[in-house]
Formats: sequence, C-alpha cells, structure tokens
Amino acid sequence: MTFTLEDYLISLHSGSWFGFNNVTNDNSYKTYANLVIHDDTKSKPSESDCTAGVAALQDAYDGDAYKRTRAAAYPELKEQLDLLYHDMAADKGDKTGEWFKAVKAVKDATAKPS
Repeated sequence: MTFTLEDYLISLHSGSWFGFNNVTNDNSYKTYANLVIHDDTKSKPSESDCTAGVAALQDAYDGDAYKRTRAAAYPELKEQLDLLYHDMAADKGDKTGEWFKAVKAVKDATAKPS
C-alpha cells in the first residue's frame, strides 16, 4: 500500500473539509497545488507538513509488515482452539503443547523487528 496526500488529509479531520481543483479522470489532480479547503474552521496544512505526514503514515504501515505477515500465517482460530483443547486434555497447557508450538513457529518465522 502506498499512502497519498489524500490519505494524510483524511487522517487529520473527519468530514468533507477539503477537495481538489482541476479534476481529471485519473488521480493526477490530487496534488498540494490543487488542494482547497471547504471548511472555514480548518486551515490548510503546509506542504512540508503534508509531505512529512504522508511519510509518517507510510513508515507506520511499513513498520507493521511483520504483523500482517504473522496474521496471515497463524492457523485459523477454530484450529487453534482445537489444538488448545487437546493440549489441555493431555495436561500440556505449557510450552510442550501443540498450540504453543504452532504459534511459536509463526513468531519465529516472522520475527518482530528490533
């Protein structure tokens, strides 16, 4: 995912407080130069604030890539509950159980960045 000026502006305030002039069929018109503020109670952020804001959104998203990878790699919740049930029934509610091993394998394969 790549964040845009529009994404940053949406993150600042709710509602339709901004828009763009020079509308075209593609998104090329969504530039700072074409930015207009429709709400008199809101001020136009500086271009440098917008650039920094887009970069911050992108950095936060990119920094969470491991979370998205892990979420996709974990077994389905119903499968995890079944593993946990069988572990508890076998008195393996510790690190020797199959549920723990399955979760640990995912965490080890997609380590959290330091």
